[in-house]
Amino acid sequence: MCRHLAYLGVPVPLAELLLTPGNGLLTQSWAPRRQRYGTVNADGFGVGWYAPGDPVPARYRRSIPIWADRSFADVARVTSSAAVLAAVRSATPGMSPEESAAAPYARGPWLFSHNGRVEGWPDAVAALAASLPASRLLALEAQADSALLWALVQERLDAGDSAAEALARVVKDVSAVAGGRLNFLLTDGTGIAATAAGDTLFWRMGSGNVVVASEPFDDGPGWHEVPDNCVLTATASHVDVRPIHNLTKEQVAP
Repeated sequence: MCRHLAYLGVPVPLAELLLTPGNGLLTQSWAPRRQRYGTVNADGFGVGWYAPGDPVPARYRRSIPIWADRSFADVARVTSSAAVLAAVRSATPGMSPEESAAAPYARGPWLFSHNGRVEGWPDAVAALAASLPASRLLALEAQADSALLWALVQERLDAGDSAAEALARVVKDVSAVAGGRLNFLLTDGTGIAATAAGDTLFWRMGSGNVVVASEPFDDGPGWHEVPDNCVLTATASHVDVRPIHNLTKEQVAP
């Protein structure tokens, strides 16, 4: 379980997205307003952002609560970006407590976060794990369900799926063998794809920007809740939401 957020638009300081809003991720780490499972998100945090002209994002991750990291407040105050993905973590019992398990996960231009859990871990998804190349399993960042889910998403991206198709396929495949909550958030710095599959997800379009988040970070107007079992895709100027099952078999076939 966790709370996460992605932003695309004009460059803004990380602090304006994560720390200063009345219900930003900083506040959501100890007092989330819409979290359905768990009460605090104090088992680490992470932020990924993109610098102009560099398609590979930077990451800052810690295994401590975001409120306990005084250095990050300074980093966030002076660092601006036009594309950000961030999360605060509530670790599932039995999962790795290390910094390596904190979202966002990354490869190439991609940043990924998972809000939820896989029920019956790890036995329930052993067959899905076995379907992956050994090299991908050996490259898992952490002993956690989120790390395996990210590997499954990467496999679909490498097979040619769009971001939305990759997320939808993994939700369907995991749901077929295990229960759980599979809210995903994925960006390459130019677009956002996300799923609402068991927990809350909201979006808001501004003037040349878009925010996709587990819950609103303020009480301002314009927030829209994504229905459950839906996939959202967004750019800084457009948002599309459709049911996961509306992605045709041809679109998500191997």
